[in-house]
Amino acid sequence: MPRPPVKDIAFTLRQIAGLDAAMEEGLFPDLEPDLVEAVLEEAAKFASERMEPMDVVGDRQGARFDDGAVTMPEGWRELYRDWTAGGWNAIAGPAEFGGQELGTALAAAVSEMWNHASMPFALGPLLTIGAVEALDKHGSDELKQTYLAKLVSGEWMGTMNLTEPQAGSDLAALRSRAERRDDGSYRVFGQKIYITYGEHDLTDNIVHLVLARLPDAPAGVKGISLFLVPKFLPDEEGNPGKRNDVVCHSIEHKLGIHASPTCTMLFGEGTVDGEEPGAIGYLVGEENRGLACMFTMMNNARLMVGMEGVGLADAAYDRALAYARDRQQGRATRLAPDAEKSGAMSPIVAHPDIARTLLTMKSLTDASRAIAFSCAIAIDRARAYGKSDPDKAKAWQERANLLTPVAKAFSTDAACDVASMGIQVHGGMGFVEETGAARLLRNARITPIYEGTNGIQGIDLVARKIGQSGGETAAALFAEFDETLAELSRRNTPEFGETGRCLEAALADLRAATDYLLECLKHGETDTALAGATPYLKLFGLTAGGVWLAKGALAGDHAERVALCRFFAENLVPETAGLKQTVVRGAASLSAAHDLLLAGAA
Repeated sequence: MPRPPVKDIAFTLRQIAGLDAAMEEGLFPDLEPDLVEAVLEEAAKFASERMEPMDVVGDRQGARFDDGAVTMPEGWRELYRDWTAGGWNAIAGPAEFGGQELGTALAAAVSEMWNHASMPFALGPLLTIGAVEALDKHGSDELKQTYLAKLVSGEWMGTMNLTEPQAGSDLAALRSRAERRDDGSYRVFGQKIYITYGEHDLTDNIVHLVLARLPDAPAGVKGISLFLVPKFLPDEEGNPGKRNDVVCHSIEHKLGIHASPTCTMLFGEGTVDGEEPGAIGYLVGEENRGLACMFTMMNNARLMVGMEGVGLADAAYDRALAYARDRQQGRATRLAPDAEKSGAMSPIVAHPDIARTLLTMKSLTDASRAIAFSCAIAIDRARAYGKSDPDKAKAWQERANLLTPVAKAFSTDAACDVASMGIQVHGGMGFVEETGAARLLRNARITPIYEGTNGIQGIDLVARKIGQSGGETAAALFAEFDETLAELSRRNTPEFGETGRCLEAALADLRAATDYLLECLKHGETDTALAGATPYLKLFGLTAGGVWLAKGALAGDHAERVALCRFFAENLVPETAGLKQTVVRGAASLSAAHDLLLAGAA
């Protein structure tokens, strides 16, 4: 299995997303180019040498459940121990609690490598890092002192407990409850489903962040609070002490991510004999404002799920390219004009259709990486300006808000498409488990679903994000795209072909679709706007990805980047015209056909 593409990752992070520019501005005093390169090299080494072989073991053995306990696959405890010992969990963590504070962007870059090697393994730390963010921003000093250092190091792991049988994407239907106690703690009761790494044997404690309602809470999402509920209550020395009233009832049998335990969790079911019923929990943030606290964790997780998509897509491309270079089939005139006469077979990579498929895989992966890294840099810039320049901090935070749903949805949709194409390149060998191509598709398929389905990401983008600051946030990003396209026009070299024209047309489509949606929302035509939310998100991703690939192609003498950018612009970007039509013309036909689905419904 090839190593993660360190060169491409570093280039996209530093040149396209703009880490080098930010370092030159002095926004990241703890970072310098040599350190970035060293971190990426070491991460790639650990991912390829240690994690990737364990992914096969994890997929075959899976997580095993027995009487409330979950046993991880063979070798995974040692792998996790060595991973945390290397400091990888602490890259972006607060320095006060043992973190390295090297930023979200560098954390995203190494996250791509973990997911390239073993996405089911990377899932657990993803949630722990999100829990660190939520607790650092909203937790009391006492909670921080008790839990943050162990979560930052990875000695303990964290989870996110939102979903219930009747409350998936609609958290207003949540029923889990909490009761106040005189000592300032709470007792938490309820059932949560689809809890990733809710139970396992990698660490000696698990810190659950749980959404629940208080008895006097307002109805709907305004009445949700967030509670920290540990598996074991820390003793006076901060070590795991008494068992809390929280237990894993079962784990799911799934299409993919077999080694990642997906748990049904029970809180307050009387699992601790002789104790008052209820899982002991501690309030995070303010009562009835838990959703805002949880969204700190969820927004981090959404970006990192986007990185899952990038890592999986790149792994699928690597496998498919290696197979296509090795597999001999047919006779390609590209390699030998007289191939028909010679009778010699050619590697299938030489055939135009296979080449088209592989280049589609590669360009979708690179575009997704550029979008996700640009989102991460925006997060870091917002944080860096937080104390010195509130206006700039707000602008960069809104940029991050705008890009987060695109980073999550475009990248994970791309992962499913790229992994599927990877199977196609393998042919029949892709459909069997031997090559590992099928495993990547099985693992990728969850990514458009969890942390907010990609349909919800489209709704978020349209209903909340493009209208930030009266539309100025989106307009400022589009103006930056104009600058890149102007530079492309000035270059005017034949190697770029029709790249400039295609990207200018795409940006015009994006502007027109954005203006249309903002007008719909302004006049209260919400259903009309949301009918085009998913195609709009794809339109946004294709345009942004194409422009950022062009930015990379313009940054120095990189013939291979120019060629890939041109392929993406001339072969994939023209879809924006049809997507714009769907956004501005598709609502009426959707409404008319919708009645077919509702006929006979209760």
